[in-house]
Amino acid sequence: MTVKKNSPVGVIIGFDFGLKRIGVAIGQTITQTASAETIVNSKDGKPDWQHISQLFESWQPVAIVVGLPMRLNGEEQALTQPARKFGQRLSGRYNRPVFYIEEQLSSVEAENRALQQKDKSKHLDHQAAQIILENWLQTELPKTQKSPGVVSN
Repeated sequence: MTVKKNSPVGVIIGFDFGLKRIGVAIGQTITQTASAETIVNSKDGKPDWQHISQLFESWQPVAIVVGLPMRLNGEEQALTQPARKFGQRLSGRYNRPVFYIEEQLSSVEAENRALQQKDKSKHLDHQAAQIILENWLQTELPKTQKSPGVVSN
């Protein structure tokens, strides 16, 4: 497989942005899997940067994925721009590339998964982040790794 120079390899940290809570998931490009990690609290739309810094210190991610909340028709909604700005701040603070992925209904899917697993957690933001990161790993990561029609070992 031909790997492009800008293709991230290693641990990826994913975020489901919200004004009160930010879900965090950790993924791995090699296995293309992700797991729900934690929820970072936000006060007045300002994230707990100390908590986020601890996550970056612990996991040493090579890249960042931020879900961009979109309407079902694909148009931006009220949280789209704040989520994009959050991604820019993450990239600036931690000097990592940031990738965005449109997301719709990740919270609904997280609720459905929780019901299936009989998880009665009050907040599912970290599970929504896991869904966002899984989607990115499965749909967007391959686009950064492969050149069309070129395979080499």
